[in-house]
Amino acid sequence: MSVSPGPAGAGRGRAPAWIVWSLRSTAVLHLLGVLGQAILAGLFVTGDVDMLGWHRDNAGFTHVVLYLQLVASILLWRPGRGPAWPSWAAAALVAAETIQVAMGQDRVLAVHFPLGMAVFGATSLLTVLVWRVTR
Repeated sequence: MSVSPGPAGAGRGRAPAWIVWSLRSTAVLHLLGVLGQAILAGLFVTGDVDMLGWHRDNAGFTHVVLYLQLVASILLWRPGRGPAWPSWAAAALVAAETIQVAMGQDRVLAVHFPLGMAVFGATSLLTVLVWRVTR
């Protein structure tokens, strides 16, 4: 797969490298932040109560990185003439993570835990696909 899904000669070129690398970098950084969330949550529930503060702070960092990923994916699509699906996927993750943060702050763990696992899976898949599609 390539960034330009149209047939050869269709007038669609490759997205600029800085856009592609911005998307890839933010996707990897976001995935690392989400992995950090799982680690910090695990440490908290096993009794290290100081990890809750780290979990909260890392959530803010991870959420900001996701917004940067959304911007990079929009730039890939417009003006980069790449696929639109990374933008839609990032927007869906923004919605899921916004709910995730709200559920965590309200201590609704019956939603917070499974949604966190879903966010982790979706983020992992999105990161792999972003690297495959933007070769």
